[in-house]
Amino acid sequence: MDLLAIEQQVREVVDEVARLAELKPGRVLVIGCSTSEVLGKSIGKAGSGEIAEAIYRGIAIVREQHGFDLAFQCCEHLNRALVVQREVMERKGWEEVSVVPVPTAGGSMAAHAFSKLEDAVVVEAIRADAGIDIGDTLIGMHLKHVAVPIRPAVREVGEAHVTAARTRPKLIGGARAVYEATSSNRSCS
Repeated sequence: MDLLAIEQQVREVVDEVARLAELKPGRVLVIGCSTSEVLGKSIGKAGSGEIAEAIYRGIAIVREQHGFDLAFQCCEHLNRALVVQREVMERKGWEEVSVVPVPTAGGSMAAHAFSKLEDAVVVEAIRADAGIDIGDTLIGMHLKHVAVPIRPAVREVGEAHVTAARTRPKLIGGARAVYEATSSNRSCS
């Protein structure tokens, strides 16, 4: 497997999603990733620390440019909990849980992120602003309502299928509701 190609594919996907979802400091991007699927194997059957490192490098480069926060989803053995930085957890008011992800319980990507993020912790649930799912790991439970699909130009990382989404506020109201503020509708007469 060409690790540089994987890193580049990830950089392209993350950059496109960051631009389309308008990710900036304070906004959260959730990453779900099966390194097994990247290798063309069944999810959970062939985890790879080398693949996780290449993916992490690609994500980190784009994160540095845009300044958004990251959350890495663990596998089903940890109930899809998430690895985040303690500072992000505290700022967002999320609750820490006691577990350390390892490749066999958490997944290679989450375990790698736990080792690389500054002061990493695990939380049970979040509501992210956008997400990227590499290998069909099912990240939807961690996105805010309402999720809007993004069709990235890069549709695969290695052998893994890639899906992505951004979120938007719910549209509420009825026939008389207005959804975009203009100077004419900002004041009530």
